[in-house]
Amino acid sequence: MLVDDNEADNVFHEIMITRSGAVEEVVVAESGFEALDYLKKPDAPEVDLIFLDINMPGMNGFEFLEQYAHLSQTHPAAVVVMLTSSPSAEDHERARRYPAIKSYMTKPLSADATAKLIEQFF
Repeated sequence: MLVDDNEADNVFHEIMITRSGAVEEVVVAESGFEALDYLKKPDAPEVDLIFLDINMPGMNGFEFLEQYAHLSQTHPAAVVVMLTSSPSAEDHERARRYPAIKSYMTKPLSADATAKLIEQFF
């Protein structure tokens, strides 16, 4: 799952993830609200990996994680990768305080980085 408000980034990242050959489907949500709505659907397929942007209007990545923590108590937890354009050391440090975040990466996602994540977590 890609959670990012930037349509161009989503298109590019979806291509990178699909080309990895390791996924059945890439779900794109353009907001934290949209992602949570999808994840709450009783018939939604299990999400194994979430690429999450930090800076989004309405609900930023950290706010999404607060809500997702409640949801993951009743749903299988996904590996969360913070995928952001933020070079902020403060954001990186804040991300380390969230157990759900397994990796912090700067956009754009590359084929090599995708392969390494899949190898590391799956």
